[in-house]
Amino acid sequence: MAKISPFKALRPSVALAQQVGSKPYDVLSSSEARAETAGNPNSFLHITKSEIDLPDYVDVHSQEVYEKAKQNLDSFIRKQTLFRENKDCYYIYTLVMNGRSQTGLVCVSSVDDYENDIIKKHEFTRPEKELDRINHIKTTGAQTGNVFLAYKNSEAIDQLIEQWKNDHSPIYDFTAEDSVQHTIYIINNSDTISSITSLFEEEISNTYIADGHHRAASAAKVRKELGSAATPDADWFLTTLFPSNQLHIMDYNRLVKDLGGLTKDELLQKIGVDFEIESAEEEVAPKALHQFGMYLEGTWYKLKAKEVTFTTDPIGVLDVTILQNNILDKLLGIKDQRTDKRIDFVGGIRGLGELVKRVDSGEMAVAFSLYPVSIQQLFDIADSGNVMPPKSTWFEPKLRDGLLTHLIN
Repeated sequence: MAKISPFKALRPSVALAQQVGSKPYDVLSSSEARAETAGNPNSFLHITKSEIDLPDYVDVHSQEVYEKAKQNLDSFIRKQTLFRENKDCYYIYTLVMNGRSQTGLVCVSSVDDYENDIIKKHEFTRPEKELDRINHIKTTGAQTGNVFLAYKNSEAIDQLIEQWKNDHSPIYDFTAEDSVQHTIYIINNSDTISSITSLFEEEISNTYIADGHHRAASAAKVRKELGSAATPDADWFLTTLFPSNQLHIMDYNRLVKDLGGLTKDELLQKIGVDFEIESAEEEVAPKALHQFGMYLEGTWYKLKAKEVTFTTDPIGVLDVTILQNNILDKLLGIKDQRTDKRIDFVGGIRGLGELVKRVDSGEMAVAFSLYPVSIQQLFDIADSGNVMPPKSTWFEPKLRDGLLTHLIN
């Protein structure tokens, strides 16, 4: 059963919460982060993407960057931009985006549960991204990135959390510049804390990583690397748990830098073997499973996978698998999406215009739009012990970094 625990969060003062709270480190490039923090010295991006405070020529994965993150974190604490809670608490985090609301429980989850598959995974991780977070956590002594977990919803947990929200005022409540509302409540009553811990132990057999595979893997590897030097706090990692009936998954699209030696006509001809294909007058956002959009040399195409191109098992039926097996690998020579430098990924929140822009600029040769994975598909795959190709799911809205941080030293 799932083991969770309250923790002493490092968090901002109420007056500075909106300034501190930042988009997750992995959804912004360094240049975007610099623009985002212009005029805001309190942004948590100074810690999660600390290269923005160093010259442009500094390698973003150099130790200098991680040391700068540590310096900035220490400075935030020294200036009391951030302070640490004086007792272990749970926190409730509600997000509202485009009128749709979802509420999660912020806690720390067990590294043992991660290693023993009580916390289910559905994606492989990319080694270079793991290493980046490992170095960041080891140097700063902080888990600054939240792991987004899902669980099969429990009426008892839902009722307890909603009752607390009804009976208490939030500690933070603001609408960010992207129009997403962030509302956080603190649960500091010992009896309620014990009830929540017990409910998860009794009712939730597994939790599922929705977003944050690299952050979770890095937390486990940091504990292992620290060995006997690890503190008890290193046995846990920062998570927010959402009931599955409140979650929304968006598309996660692909870009490829070259056509693997093929011409446009050759690629179209080969795709036509396994897909029905027709040109389109506008952007193609797939409306159902096994439909794809492709943008190539200024033209959108609608693709529909023929039935002979996929199997019906939990992995084979996924559109990300169909695309990988029948186009990326078979035609373009991309064997491993985790390590191949020719492929990039764009979350659906950026829109299909981002695909067009990067292909038209010449940076990329071809783009593919996909239909979103469902939460049930995610559960089915994780429960079967299988994994999806990397970057298969994009969840919105995103939790803000910096509002609640877990220290491990």
